[in-house]
Amino acid sequence: MRLSFYFMAGGFALLSGCQTLDSTQAHQPAPQVVVPPAPVPEAPLPPPIIITDVWQRIRLEMNMPVPDKKLVKQYREWYIKHPAHLARVSERAAPFMYLITEELEKRNMPIELALLPIVESAFDPFAYSHGSASGLWQFTSPMAKYFGLKMNWWYDGRRDVPAATHAALDMLQYLHDKTDGNWLYAIAAYNTGEGRVLNAVKQNKRRGLPIDFWSLDLPRETERYVPQLLALADVIKHADKYGIKLAHIPNKPAIDVINVGSQIDLSFAADLADMTLSDLHRLNPGYNRWSTAPEGPHTLVVPVDKASGFKRALADTDSSERLHWLRYKIKSGDSIGIIAQTYHTTPEVIRAVNGLSDNTIIAGKHLLIPVAAKDPELYSLSEDQRLLRQQRVKRARYKFEHTVESGDSLWGIARENDVKVSQLAKWNGMAPKDPLHIGQKLVIWTNKVSDNQTQSSVMRTVNYKVRSGDSLARIAGKFHVTVNDLIRWNSLEHEKYLQPGQMLKLFVDVTKISV
Repeated sequence: MRLSFYFMAGGFALLSGCQTLDSTQAHQPAPQVVVPPAPVPEAPLPPPIIITDVWQRIRLEMNMPVPDKKLVKQYREWYIKHPAHLARVSERAAPFMYLITEELEKRNMPIELALLPIVESAFDPFAYSHGSASGLWQFTSPMAKYFGLKMNWWYDGRRDVPAATHAALDMLQYLHDKTDGNWLYAIAAYNTGEGRVLNAVKQNKRRGLPIDFWSLDLPRETERYVPQLLALADVIKHADKYGIKLAHIPNKPAIDVINVGSQIDLSFAADLADMTLSDLHRLNPGYNRWSTAPEGPHTLVVPVDKASGFKRALADTDSSERLHWLRYKIKSGDSIGIIAQTYHTTPEVIRAVNGLSDNTIIAGKHLLIPVAAKDPELYSLSEDQRLLRQQRVKRARYKFEHTVESGDSLWGIARENDVKVSQLAKWNGMAPKDPLHIGQKLVIWTNKVSDNQTQSSVMRTVNYKVRSGDSLARIAGKFHVTVNDLIRWNSLEHEKYLQPGQMLKLFVDVTKISV
């Protein structure tokens, strides 16, 4: 019983101790309840930008600074005042701008370089400058060869847009490396050559002058070239602000480049692709003649929606059907050169096709000659037809032809006919420094065709048929012109005799003639 009491007493003591502890806690201040702030809802992420237009894609990637320079302002104002120019250019760019943009992105190059063809050629792959530069990217012959473009009678790689684009970007990368990674230097060098740019930098360093592009002493054209590109980039980037309308170019491939494997007539290829000949040739401006080049390249650019059909039709066609062939019987007096000229081909092709080691041919034998499937005039974008259209544009009251002879020069012909070299070159689709070729036909336009012509003269064109017994002196006297006039108007050589029935063109003052 005593034991139980002790246990009970101890039990009360323990309970009392526990109570004392609880009582101490009870006297402490109650903990403060902290209410966390309500979570602020995150702003929704902007919807992803869906790029549907190549111009939009270019705008988003532009990051070259556009400085507040006088020439930049001038060119910006010019583009803004001539919105029709960019509207036309953007239409021309439609087949190729996606290709150019893609290639620039692959190489991690400034997207502004996609606009260089606008500055260089207004996106005209047939453009030819006074400095003998050709194509969308305006390559000169030496630079084109250096960067791997082929050029021959059949084909000019400077006008082949995919090939020239690769070469142009190769060149710009080369110039970027040569100019220590300065893109403004590289763009300037594309216009004038890296030597001039680097020399200008060295001169400024020697003089203690700044060496940024804007401080360099460069040719006038180059000093305007870079500002023009930057101004154009600014106008394209802010087209809406400036009221510029650009043709919509879908942000997807527009063309496919197909290797057909061998020479093919362009008209035949157009039929296989279900296209007009002119539409196909417009996408393939590198081909000078009626077909692809015998030795290649054999690539054809076609719209992407025509590509699969073209490939199927090509696969279903025997390669022998790709060209038309003529069996030509050699006549006395023939030469391979004359035959080639007659059938719009080259002596090299005729020799290769017929297994000839030289130009020796025998009358009575036959030659196999590849010929155009259609009338040459229907190949309207061939070099010959483009030249004819250029020469037919009326520039003055009178036109006559000059056949180039040994020793001729543009300067001499221009002086003899009292016209400028630049005019003569333009009328004939040339640059002033282009070489002449014996037998080449030049047109000459003039308002004064004879030294005897005066302000009161009434000039008319007369087609005269040579009669038996006629001579140049007799005809000249009859029509009150000079022998030199007759020779000049008809590209006659002094040592050759006139033949009865031969037709001569004369420009005569009808108030003086006596028949």
